[in-house]
Amino acid sequence: METGLVKQSSSPPKLEASRRAEYLLVIYPYGDLQDKLLEAQQQFSADYGLQMTVRNRPHITVAAFQASEPMEETLIRWIQRICNRYSSFDLTLNNYSGFPPHTTRPPESVQRFTGTIYLRVQDPEPFQELMRQLRSIDDFIRSCGCPPANLIDRPYLSIAGGLTEQVYNKAMPEYSRRDFHESFHVDQLVLLKREHAFDACKTVNIFRLLPEGNAPQF
Repeated sequence: METGLVKQSSSPPKLEASRRAEYLLVIYPYGDLQDKLLEAQQQFSADYGLQMTVRNRPHITVAAFQASEPMEETLIRWIQRICNRYSSFDLTLNNYSGFPPHTTRPPESVQRFTGTIYLRVQDPEPFQELMRQLRSIDDFIRSCGCPPANLIDRPYLSIAGGLTEQVYNKAMPEYSRRDFHESFHVDQLVLLKREHAFDACKTVNIFRLLPEGNAPQF
């Protein structure tokens, strides 16, 4: 296993030389809503003849970044410090939209030139202060020689991704006419890790937010 350490040297680890993993900081819906979203994803695959690939639980990505293993402990400590002072909040998913193929969109998907159909987050305001606080994580990641973190200021929940132009153009008119309106309470963020984009994500840490009504103390 690569450690990033130079043999027979007292120099500190070169973090940028270690093998990088992909990390996602996400919000999971839960309970009946999670089941409803899983059913929607599976139904889409069945309706449009898509082959099921590695599938993670339905989630909303807050941040996506690369980091090496020696950086992980520091990242967990910094994210926990932010979440310890940030209040839980309600979040509403409201109707469908899409990223057409060949357009720029949040880069947690490596399939940059394929389409995505997703559920919109109705009010992204609760994310704004959180994004500002997470910029310190971005500074740390850059200082270690890793690519900039992608902080998602327009969050969404993907129903189907990696769509060809043909499938996207067939499905999007239908989904744009559908109604979907569900709310849930967000009281934690989850840090996930995978070795590459086609790998299943593993949970690294769960960060609890303050109970509702407690103002962020920044």
